[in-house]
Amino acid sequence: MKTDLPRCRWADPANPRYLKYHDEEWGVPCHDETQLFEMLNLEGAQAGLSWSTILNKRESYREAFDQWDAEKIARYDARKVAELLANPGIVRNRLKVAATITNAQAYLRLRDEVGGLDPFLWAYVDGKPILNNRMSIADTPAKTPLSDRLSKDLAKRGFKFVGSTIVYAYMQAIGLVNDHARDCFRHKPLKATRRK
Repeated sequence: MKTDLPRCRWADPANPRYLKYHDEEWGVPCHDETQLFEMLNLEGAQAGLSWSTILNKRESYREAFDQWDAEKIARYDARKVAELLANPGIVRNRLKVAATITNAQAYLRLRDEVGGLDPFLWAYVDGKPILNNRMSIADTPAKTPLSDRLSKDLAKRGFKFVGSTIVYAYMQAIGLVNDHARDCFRHKPLKATRRK
């Protein structure tokens, strides 16, 4: 991985996971249901913490939460919750763990109603990512009117940890919006991840 490329200033060159995430995932349009569900929950888990904390625990999260299989997560019982709260590989916050289970249940309902997160989310931008023209992260808002609307819709559908600021970070992560800085080598329309 090249470390001398011009990147968004938040991409920590000392953390290879961060650079990989910035270079290959952040701002890239995502249509993969499992990844969309994973990122929704990871953004919620990040609330009050640094993104590097979550990124460094990502593989542990995948293992702990059955590779983000929503059908399995929706059936977690008290014993499984106790196991998760004892797992040092994830953020051991009772509310965040409970929210992930609630989100799995809400996701399954959404999937039955509209086909999943992919059609639901991308309808908000008419199927095309919003390419912003920011000078830097300092010019990027914490939330927008669009994230406000999406946040309210997700909450109404039973999702947890989906406040507007979390939702805007989620929109950036899954490529609904591309907020790479103008001088970043990734500031251009990005190729979508393959639909599964």
